[in-house]
Amino acid sequence: MAEQQINGAVPINVAVLGGGSFGTALASIAADNNARVRQWMRDEALVAQINQEHRNGRYLPHYAINPAVQASTDLKTVLADASLVLIAIPSKAFRSVVQAAKVWLTPEQILVSTTKGIEPDSFLLMSQVLEQETGFEHIGVIAGPNLASEIADKQLTATVIASADPLTRTRVQQALGCRYFRVYASDDRHGVELGGALKNIYAIAAGMAAALGMGENTRSMLMTRALAEMSRFAVAEGANPMTFLGLAGVGDLIVTCSSNLSRNYRVGHAMGEGRTLEEAVSSLGQVAEGVNTVKLVCAKAREMGVYMPLAEGLSRVLFDGVPAQDMARTLMMGEQSSDVEFILPRESVLQAHRDQPNQHASSQTPSPLKKGD
Repeated sequence: MAEQQINGAVPINVAVLGGGSFGTALASIAADNNARVRQWMRDEALVAQINQEHRNGRYLPHYAINPAVQASTDLKTVLADASLVLIAIPSKAFRSVVQAAKVWLTPEQILVSTTKGIEPDSFLLMSQVLEQETGFEHIGVIAGPNLASEIADKQLTATVIASADPLTRTRVQQALGCRYFRVYASDDRHGVELGGALKNIYAIAAGMAAALGMGENTRSMLMTRALAEMSRFAVAEGANPMTFLGLAGVGDLIVTCSSNLSRNYRVGHAMGEGRTLEEAVSSLGQVAEGVNTVKLVCAKAREMGVYMPLAEGLSRVLFDGVPAQDMARTLMMGEQSSDVEFILPRESVLQAHRDQPNQHASSQTPSPLKKGD
């Protein structure tokens, strides 16, 4: 039975590029809303399975895809007459797919990225890649606490469509909004997209903390200080700090730092159990965007002079052979400055420290954290 569309919207033609879990879930939602949906992927066997069995055995094996979704390996066929194009391609292949597709794209189409990653060489977000490659006006990004397997189970979920273009925001809300998938709007595309990319870093750290047996206080502190780092970095990049109070900020951070369904969380958990990064990524069998994002963001933060001790500590664990237990120490060895620096500026607290030297510094050095501390 088709889901009820919001606002009585007229059905539209939707193209989904990508055969992963989130792309598949969005394709089926759009079809539930009576859109004509075509989904592109490279894997011919997966195309045949979706068209014949109406399931994606690789990523969502137990999900019954709406039979109206038609899969194909031919980009031209998928993009023909589509007014909304959802691009759910991992960041490392995102630009090459857009380059292959753009010969069949038109300026009237709405292009929306669902990918939470950063391009290594350029430090561009995926919507910026879309903008650079096409020059189109109708560009947006979807981000939020969107675990695909829960969406597939039709559990109540919310997401954000971010764009400076009102038409893009409205069309995505009409195409995807239904009784179990709610779509909220933002005009801070950069902030929403940065939130989606940055939270992957801290999901890895949270997975490590859980595997090491750290308590709820510790994990709550980790998430809260992660939010401070995310917003600090994003504001330096020109985003609105208030965006991080919403679904694409704190909402996405909570779910990815708390759920074993999060790929980045699972990578961190495996490393906390003693596996190497290579073993953790290999056992996952899917892309964990946060692994590459850590290195890119730390390099950019150093370049801009943005203070990100948690990300730096995680980077040392992932790439420099530092034991995972030492990541926890980073939480306690960082400076004690401002809690919410957009209320009380961090520099004001640091200046107060300089004005009032610590007379008991030698007794204030924290001891290394142990399990359960």
